[in-house]
Amino acid sequence: MTGFSIPVLETRRLQLRGPEPGDYPNFKATFASYRSRFMGGPLNPYESWMLYAAEIGHWHIRGFGMWMIHLKDAEETVGMAGGWQPAGWPEREIAWIIWPEKAGKGYALEATDAARRHFYSSLGWDDAVSYLDPFDLSSVKLAERLGAKKDKEAPTVGNGDAAVYRHPSAAHLENSQIEDGIALEIENHINPIFKPRGGLID
Repeated sequence: MTGFSIPVLETRRLQLRGPEPGDYPNFKATFASYRSRFMGGPLNPYESWMLYAAEIGHWHIRGFGMWMIHLKDAEETVGMAGGWQPAGWPEREIAWIIWPEKAGKGYALEATDAARRHFYSSLGWDDAVSYLDPFDLSSVKLAERLGAKKDKEAPTVGNGDAAVYRHPSAAHLENSQIEDGIALEIENHINPIFKPRGGLID
Protein backbone atom coordinates (compact mmCIF):
# COMPACT_ATOMS: atom_id res chain seq x y z
CA MET A 1 0.00 0.00 0.00
CA THR A 2 2.20 2.83 -1.27
CA GLY A 3 1.72 6.09 0.58
CA PHE A 4 -0.41 4.49 3.27
CA SER A 5 -0.91 6.80 6.24
CA ILE A 6 -1.71 5.49 9.71
CA PRO A 7 -4.43 7.64 11.33
CA VAL A 8 -3.72 9.42 14.62
CA LEU A 9 -6.32 9.16 17.37
CA GLU A 10 -6.58 11.43 20.41
CA THR A 11 -8.29 11.13 23.77
CA ARG A 12 -8.14 13.47 26.74
CA ARG A 13 -4.84 12.04 27.98
CA LEU A 14 -3.50 10.04 25.06
CA GLN A 15 -2.42 10.19 21.46
CA LEU A 16 -2.41 6.95 19.47
CA ARG A 17 0.15 6.94 16.65
CA GLY A 18 1.56 4.28 14.39
CA PRO A 19 4.67 2.39 15.59
CA GLU A 20 7.97 4.03 14.68
CA PRO A 21 11.62 2.94 15.07
CA GLY A 22 12.08 5.12 18.15
CA ASP A 23 9.34 3.22 19.99
CA TYR A 24 11.09 -0.12 19.67
CA PRO A 25 13.18 -0.11 22.91
CA ASN A 26 10.07 -0.01 25.14
CA PHE A 27 8.41 -2.71 23.03
CA LYS A 28 11.50 -4.90 23.25
CA ALA A 29 11.79 -4.45 27.02
CA THR A 30 8.14 -5.32 27.59
CA PHE A 31 8.20 -8.44 25.42
CA ALA A 32 11.36 -9.57 27.19
CA SER A 33 9.58 -9.20 30.55
CA TYR A 34 7.39 -11.57 32.50
CA ARG A 35 4.37 -9.40 31.65
CA SER A 36 4.44 -10.71 28.08
CA ARG A 37 3.88 -14.32 29.17
CA PHE A 38 0.22 -14.12 28.12
CA MET A 39 1.17 -12.97 24.60
CA GLY A 40 3.73 -15.55 23.61
CA GLY A 41 6.65 -14.08 25.56
CA PRO A 42 9.09 -13.56 26.96
CA LEU A 43 10.87 -13.15 23.62
CA ASN A 44 14.54 -12.99 22.76
CA PRO A 45 15.88 -9.91 20.89
CA TYR A 46 15.46 -11.51 17.46
CA GLU A 47 11.87 -12.59 18.17
CA SER A 48 11.03 -9.13 19.52
CA TRP A 49 12.43 -7.49 16.39
CA MET A 50 10.46 -9.79 14.10
CA LEU A 51 7.23 -9.13 16.01
CA TYR A 52 7.78 -5.37 15.93
CA ALA A 53 8.40 -5.49 12.19
CA ALA A 54 5.14 -7.44 11.89
CA GLU A 55 3.33 -4.73 13.86
CA ILE A 56 4.40 -2.14 11.30
CA GLY A 57 3.76 -4.38 8.30
CA HIS A 58 0.31 -5.34 9.55
CA TRP A 59 -0.91 -1.78 8.95
CA HIS A 60 0.16 -1.91 5.31
CA ILE A 61 -1.26 -5.37 4.67
CA ARG A 62 -4.57 -5.11 6.55
CA GLY A 63 -5.21 -1.38 6.64
CA PHE A 64 -5.45 -1.46 10.42
CA GLY A 65 -3.16 -2.43 13.26
CA MET A 66 -1.75 -1.56 16.67
CA TRP A 67 -1.09 2.02 17.69
CA MET A 68 1.60 3.15 20.10
CA ILE A 69 -0.02 4.85 23.08
CA HIS A 70 1.64 8.20 23.82
CA LEU A 71 0.96 10.47 26.79
CA LYS A 72 -0.09 13.87 25.46
CA ASP A 73 1.64 15.76 28.26
CA ALA A 74 4.95 13.86 28.09
CA GLU A 75 7.23 12.45 25.42
CA GLU A 76 6.82 8.80 26.36
CA THR A 77 4.88 5.74 25.34
CA VAL A 78 2.90 3.62 27.79
CA GLY A 79 1.88 0.66 25.62
CA MET A 80 0.01 -0.40 22.49
CA ALA A 81 -3.62 -0.90 21.52
CA GLY A 82 -5.51 -1.57 18.32
CA GLY A 83 -6.41 -4.28 15.85
CA TRP A 84 -4.67 -7.52 14.98
CA GLN A 85 -5.43 -10.31 12.51
CA PRO A 86 -2.47 -12.42 11.38
CA ALA A 87 -2.90 -14.89 8.55
CA GLY A 88 -5.23 -17.73 9.47
CA TRP A 89 -7.01 -15.98 12.32
CA PRO A 90 -10.78 -16.37 11.99
CA GLU A 91 -11.72 -12.87 13.16
CA ARG A 92 -10.32 -9.40 13.73
CA GLU A 93 -9.02 -8.91 17.23
CA ILE A 94 -8.91 -5.86 19.47
CA ALA A 95 -5.76 -6.15 21.55
CA TRP A 96 -3.67 -4.15 24.02
CA ILE A 97 -0.53 -4.25 26.13
CA ILE A 98 0.71 -1.74 28.70
CA TRP A 99 4.33 -1.38 29.74
CA PRO A 100 4.74 -2.97 33.20
CA GLU A 101 5.62 0.26 35.00
CA LYS A 102 2.59 2.09 33.50
CA ALA A 103 -0.13 -0.36 34.53
CA GLY A 104 -3.04 0.60 36.75
CA LYS A 105 -3.70 4.09 35.37
CA GLY A 106 -6.51 3.30 32.94
CA TYR A 107 -4.44 3.81 29.81
CA ALA A 108 -5.45 0.45 28.28
CA LEU A 109 -9.16 1.17 28.77
CA GLU A 110 -8.92 4.69 27.36
CA ALA A 111 -6.83 3.66 24.35
CA THR A 112 -8.78 0.50 23.54
CA ASP A 113 -12.10 2.33 23.75
CA ALA A 114 -10.78 4.93 21.28
CA ALA A 115 -9.45 2.24 18.93
CA ARG A 116 -12.73 0.33 18.97
CA ARG A 117 -14.70 3.51 18.23
CA HIS A 118 -12.45 4.18 15.24
CA PHE A 119 -12.83 0.67 13.87
CA TYR A 120 -16.61 0.84 14.19
CA SER A 121 -17.17 4.38 12.92
CA SER A 122 -14.41 4.79 10.34
CA LEU A 123 -13.75 1.24 9.08
CA GLY A 124 -17.30 -0.10 9.39
CA TRP A 125 -16.53 -3.07 11.61
CA ASP A 126 -19.64 -4.83 12.86
CA ASP A 127 -17.93 -6.37 15.87
CA ALA A 128 -14.61 -7.81 17.00
CA VAL A 129 -13.15 -10.27 19.48
CA SER A 130 -10.26 -10.39 21.92
CA TYR A 131 -8.31 -13.64 22.28
CA LEU A 132 -7.25 -13.86 25.91
CA ASP A 133 -5.33 -16.28 28.07
CA PRO A 134 -7.95 -17.28 30.68
CA PHE A 135 -5.27 -16.87 33.38
CA ASP A 136 -4.61 -13.26 32.36
CA LEU A 137 -7.14 -11.91 34.83
CA SER A 138 -6.34 -8.22 34.32
CA SER A 139 -7.04 -8.51 30.57
CA VAL A 140 -10.20 -10.54 31.18
CA LYS A 141 -11.46 -7.85 33.57
CA LEU A 142 -10.63 -5.13 31.07
CA ALA A 143 -12.48 -6.95 28.29
CA GLU A 144 -15.53 -7.28 30.54
CA ARG A 145 -15.40 -3.57 31.40
CA LEU A 146 -15.38 -2.89 27.66
CA GLY A 147 -18.61 -4.88 27.46
CA ALA A 148 -17.09 -7.99 25.86
CA LYS A 149 -18.57 -11.37 26.78
CA LYS A 150 -17.06 -14.83 26.54
CA ASP A 151 -18.11 -16.57 23.33
CA LYS A 152 -17.71 -20.30 23.91
CA GLU A 153 -18.87 -21.15 20.38
CA ALA A 154 -16.37 -18.99 18.50
CA PRO A 155 -13.24 -20.55 16.99
CA THR A 156 -10.08 -19.66 18.84
CA VAL A 157 -6.41 -19.33 17.85
CA GLY A 158 -3.00 -20.73 18.73
CA ASN A 159 -3.15 -24.02 20.59
CA GLY A 160 -6.88 -23.63 21.07
CA ASP A 161 -6.62 -22.59 24.69
CA ALA A 162 -7.32 -18.87 24.26
CA ALA A 163 -10.70 -17.65 25.50
CA VAL A 164 -12.70 -15.64 22.95
CA TYR A 165 -14.33 -12.46 24.25
CA ARG A 166 -16.77 -10.88 21.80
CA HIS A 167 -17.15 -7.12 21.87
CA PRO A 168 -20.58 -5.52 21.63
CA SER A 169 -21.59 -4.13 18.25
CA ALA A 170 -21.57 -0.41 17.50
CA ALA A 171 -25.39 -0.32 17.71
CA HIS A 172 -25.34 -2.06 21.09
CA LEU A 173 -22.74 0.36 22.44
CA GLU A 174 -24.45 3.58 21.39
CA ASN A 175 -25.85 5.47 24.40
CA SER A 176 -25.42 2.36 26.54
CA GLN A 177 -24.49 1.79 30.17
CA ILE A 178 -21.26 0.28 28.87
CA GLU A 179 -20.28 3.59 27.28
CA ASP A 180 -21.28 5.49 30.41
CA GLY A 181 -19.26 3.14 32.62
CA ILE A 182 -16.15 3.49 30.43
CA ALA A 183 -16.44 7.28 30.44
CA LEU A 184 -16.90 7.37 34.21
CA GLU A 185 -13.89 5.14 34.86
CA ILE A 186 -11.66 7.20 32.56
CA GLU A 187 -12.84 10.37 34.27
CA ASN A 188 -11.97 8.89 37.65
CA HIS A 189 -8.41 8.20 36.47
CA ILE A 190 -8.12 11.79 35.28
CA ASN A 191 -9.73 13.33 38.34
CA PRO A 192 -9.87 10.63 41.04
CA ILE A 193 -12.80 10.82 43.42
CA PHE A 194 -11.61 7.84 45.39
CA LYS A 195 -8.73 5.35 45.38
CA PRO A 196 -9.89 1.89 44.30
CA ARG A 197 -9.05 -1.04 46.50
CA GLY A 198 -7.15 -4.12 45.37
CA GLY A 199 -4.40 -4.61 42.82
CA LEU A 200 -3.65 -2.62 39.72
CA ILE A 201 -5.90 -3.14 36.70
CA ASP A 202 -5.09 -1.83 33.22
